[in-house]
Amino acid sequence: MTEVEVWWGRIGQVREEFAAELDPFERQRHQAYVRPEDKARFLLGCTIVRRVLASRLALPPASISLDRTCPNCGKPHGKVRADGVELSVTHSGELVGVAVSERPVGLDVEKVDPAIDIDGLARLSLAEAEIAQLVTAADKPRAFLRQWTRKEAIVKATGAGLREDLRTITGVPEGMQVIELPVDPGYSAALAVVSAEPPAIQTKSAQVLI
Repeated sequence: MTEVEVWWGRIGQVREEFAAELDPFERQRHQAYVRPEDKARFLLGCTIVRRVLASRLALPPASISLDRTCPNCGKPHGKVRADGVELSVTHSGELVGVAVSERPVGLDVEKVDPAIDIDGLARLSLAEAEIAQLVTAADKPRAFLRQWTRKEAIVKATGAGLREDLRTITGVPEGMQVIELPVDPGYSAALAVVSAEPPAIQTKSAQVLI
């Protein structure tokens, strides 16, 4: 059975000393963020990844080798990878999540915001039948984000990312499992994993890592 660990942290858990574990690229990217909350989300995501892998390999977090090479342009802004494990990182609002598995995996979380342009985003990401269902939804922001997080999790698992037209994804691809995850009130989250059978999911708090 495919096993997936899903680690959740909150940006209030961030401490500046975590930055000492970053590699040169991560340090440069961390420093480039202007808003404190963006810096905190990025730093916490890196910290969770490094400390989960460090625990598995019995190595210092700073020594973990991570690869973010984009398969299209070769620049280091692609999905984070490490030898022998599949990873997916997501963040929104106060939450930062990391999924870890031996199979390709995608994790997405979004904060429910009633002020977002639901109709505009739906035209860019939903098929016509999905838009029709959204029109009758009692809670349009949450209904939209339920669809959005599922689609985002799928393209993260496949590695397609921004290259994929989300409107073409109208169901669960063959050989993949998509699961809506329980998360803090006011958020929507989904996990996708390339697996013939439903995965065994372990949800863990990043607090034990830091």
